[in-house]
Amino acid sequence: MGPILTDQSTSARGVVAAWRSVASDLVSLTKPRLSSLVLFTGGGGFWLAESHRAAGTTVWAAIGGIGGLSLLVGGANTLNNYLERDVDRAMARTRERALPAGRLDPTTALLWGLMLVGISLPLIGFLANPLSAILGLIALVLYVGVYTPLKRRSAIATFVGAIPGALPPLIGWTAASGTIDLGGVVLFAILFLWQMPHFHAIGMYRKKEYADAGLATLATESGDEAVRQQVLVFAVALVVTVPLLYPLGVGGLLTQAVGLLLGLGFVALGWKGLVEGLGNRWARNVFLYSLVYLTGLFVVLGVEAM
Repeated sequence: MGPILTDQSTSARGVVAAWRSVASDLVSLTKPRLSSLVLFTGGGGFWLAESHRAAGTTVWAAIGGIGGLSLLVGGANTLNNYLERDVDRAMARTRERALPAGRLDPTTALLWGLMLVGISLPLIGFLANPLSAILGLIALVLYVGVYTPLKRRSAIATFVGAIPGALPPLIGWTAASGTIDLGGVVLFAILFLWQMPHFHAIGMYRKKEYADAGLATLATESGDEAVRQQVLVFAVALVVTVPLLYPLGVGGLLTQAVGLLLGLGFVALGWKGLVEGLGNRWARNVFLYSLVYLTGLFVVLGVEAM
């Protein structure tokens, strides 16, 4: 009996290990790191709108708005992985992902993505409100149906992709407030403007990878100088836009001070790159600084909303 029990135990461990591997690959398709950034901004929008209401929102609205947004983003990222599996196979940093590496069947990924989307939109609509679900649907269609295929054709895809990327704080805002207020619109504008230098910088320091994979970026279409110009333009736009939050009652003087300091740092970085004609190392620094900028701004906004 000893060898039989040993074989059964080994077999059971093998089955468990296989299921764990599949589960890990399914989670990886949702791009957890990117999803966490979206949840940070979407949850921030919910928190800021909630702080404006005399009566608090229900727990169900929070579950629907934030939880539903989490599932929606995961589903959209999964569908993006499904559609770009051939492109990912051509890029060194993505070829070991579950689909291009062949660890996961594409049909399984497609069904997983559709299931997440199918759960998320009704969850947002019923527990938060229909307006938030409509905004979520718009974000999904633009990201999966427009942005993803457009990446192979034109650098304007970055502009299009920035729209769904900027919708999470507005979705969070409407989940808490039930309306599209100017405060939520300005948060949307800030996220939209922030994404342009963020993604142009990625496209510049990974230009060869994107070119080899057949993806269009500003750097591959118009060159590094165009990227340097755009980084500066959008950094200036952020400095101008953040102060609009104050008269709307979103954030106080601390937000304005921190936003100005972070914004001027962004402008200085963009100006230095443009004047000195800096290259890939500068572009990577722009990418990293953009993360510091967004984190710092939303943390201060959240603190002042307490």
